[in-house]
Amino acid sequence: MSSTVPAEERLFELARRTFDTPAFRGIECIEVEAKSVINHVPGGGLPFDWTINPYRGCTHACVYCLAGETEILMADGRTKALADVLVGDRVYGTLRKGSYRRYTTTDVLAHWSTQKPAYRVTLEDGTTLVTSADHRFLTRRGWKHVTGRQQGADRRSHLTSNDRLLGPGRFPERGRHSAEYRLGYLCGMIRGDGHLGTYRYPRRRGGGSTVHRFRLALADLEALQRSKIFLGQLAIETDEFAFAAGTDVRRPISAIRTSRAASIARIGDIISWPVDASRDWHRGFLAGIFDAEGCLSQGVLRISNTDPTVLDWTSASLRHLDFRSILESAPGRASTVRVLGGLEEHLRFMLTVDPAVTRKRSIEGRAMKNCPAPRVASVEALDVALPMFDITTGTGDFIANGVVSHNCFARPTHAFLDMGAGRDFETKIVVKVNAPDVLRRELAAKRWKGEHIAMGTNTDPYQRVEGRYRLMRGILEALIDHRNPFSVLTKGTLILRDLDLFLRAAEVAPVSAAFSIGTLDERVWRETEPGTPAPRSRIEAVHTLNDAGIPTGVLIAPVLPGISDAPEQLRAVVEAAVDAGATTVSPILLHLRPGVREEFMPWLEEHHPDLVPRYRSMYRQPYGPTEERGRLAATVGDVMRELGGSHSHSAPERFRRRRPAAGSKPAAVQLELW
Repeated sequence: MSSTVPAEERLFELARRTFDTPAFRGIECIEVEAKSVINHVPGGGLPFDWTINPYRGCTHACVYCLAGETEILMADGRTKALADVLVGDRVYGTLRKGSYRRYTTTDVLAHWSTQKPAYRVTLEDGTTLVTSADHRFLTRRGWKHVTGRQQGADRRSHLTSNDRLLGPGRFPERGRHSAEYRLGYLCGMIRGDGHLGTYRYPRRRGGGSTVHRFRLALADLEALQRSKIFLGQLAIETDEFAFAAGTDVRRPISAIRTSRAASIARIGDIISWPVDASRDWHRGFLAGIFDAEGCLSQGVLRISNTDPTVLDWTSASLRHLDFRSILESAPGRASTVRVLGGLEEHLRFMLTVDPAVTRKRSIEGRAMKNCPAPRVASVEALDVALPMFDITTGTGDFIANGVVSHNCFARPTHAFLDMGAGRDFETKIVVKVNAPDVLRRELAAKRWKGEHIAMGTNTDPYQRVEGRYRLMRGILEALIDHRNPFSVLTKGTLILRDLDLFLRAAEVAPVSAAFSIGTLDERVWRETEPGTPAPRSRIEAVHTLNDAGIPTGVLIAPVLPGISDAPEQLRAVVEAAVDAGATTVSPILLHLRPGVREEFMPWLEEHHPDLVPRYRSMYRQPYGPTEERGRLAATVGDVMRELGGSHSHSAPERFRRRRPAAGSKPAAVQLELW
């Protein structure tokens, strides 16, 4: 059994036969011999630890676990909403070195989302984290899930009011670069590193000339470019030029300048001390003076200058923003304002004032010690299913809203096989032709403990090619013979072919299923999902499975704004799902991630040109506006409550079909797959 997703890919034999299958509309099947088929889900953040994917790629490819608004600490010292993080971005994680965990930058290897029941974790410092029950956070007592039990099958280490979460501390709210901020930044930057003056040069024969000069020379281009942009927004145009070439021991220096009298006068006004400075001005001033004269080195954050007035304003601005500092005087040379506190205060400074120079914001290698570790105040269910997101990083963790958060698991992609994650994923299907035989060998191994196995968590096991290869029958027979519990998530009504095996399996182990059904509108279905079974057929399959005693839920996904999100359209799916006995009903708004967006938008322009402006406005982030997702969840929740349910993700109890009582049959358990 493989222990990581990439390891699974290395188990494929290099020799493989490729052939075309015209009956599958241009789908190319690539047959491989796999050496392992039971794959471990890294991180333990899902309600299952093991999965089987007999196929790689999917002919109806669909798209884990914090709320999308959760702020993630990026490698540049800034934050970004989790929903907006992209594969290839760099973030901060942690690595243990010696006695301490230390902060280090790491790559984002994967990013995905799902729909899951939401919980709110509130800390005593006011930090809130909206997350799934299965996510894990680092406490003083190690990694802990959000929820769990002390005994029974759901026993696991979970958060209680005795736990303290570790991390750099609560992130301050991200401030804007307002007009006042820009004025403060230019004041700090120019007073710290600029040259501004007007000079009179007399002539021997009388008269003379007046010269106006402004120059700002910096080695850090980020601060120089910000200054140039801010000046430009105030109608002050500057020229950029090379000020000094680089050497073996010195970086090259670039500069901006202007000699216009009106611009010099305007810059003089900009850097004059304000009578009543706003909070944004103080933020901007500290960012500018730090970019010009500050540093964060060896755990000390300091700002130096020879002008006592500049130092006084620096100290006053720090006090205004609730930072403690001391002035370290040095007669005859520059004095220093030192910001007190450890890494947590230094990070709060960077996130509050937002200096431009990335290298000065680095906390690389800093030890995670003496951190705030706020206590858990409460963990409460929100009684709604929400879109949840997760990333996989090189360190296995990341910093979310100021606490250390664990990766859930790495969603496999075709990239590991040197194929594209877009069109290749849909048309080049890797088939593990020996999966049933390998599975039998792995289930019989002494090290296998009979744990739950989830199928369909990555690619649909009942996609069209299963009709040719029939791998699932052999897989199910192996699971039955070893009395192994399992669940299946699918869009394929081909699952009914194996109903006899599901019933046999339910005699010996917990078994469940779930269907993805985005709409019952046949026009929309034919337009958007022509390669999938008809939605009414999927509803009938849900009905058949539940009537037979196999607990089966419904995922309403994807919901397309302006196409399939009308209240009457959503109601039709919910009512049909409930009538079919669905054990769960959850909606997911359309995702337009990079790669998907490029294929979807041309289709939208062809079929629904009137909706293009709306989608461009809505999908400035991949998962759509928070309020749109909330509206969708509320609409489905209202219908569920009207039908007698209490939660948007849980079908009304009176509609659930139960397996007929039988002496030897164990109670079925519905696995939450989203």
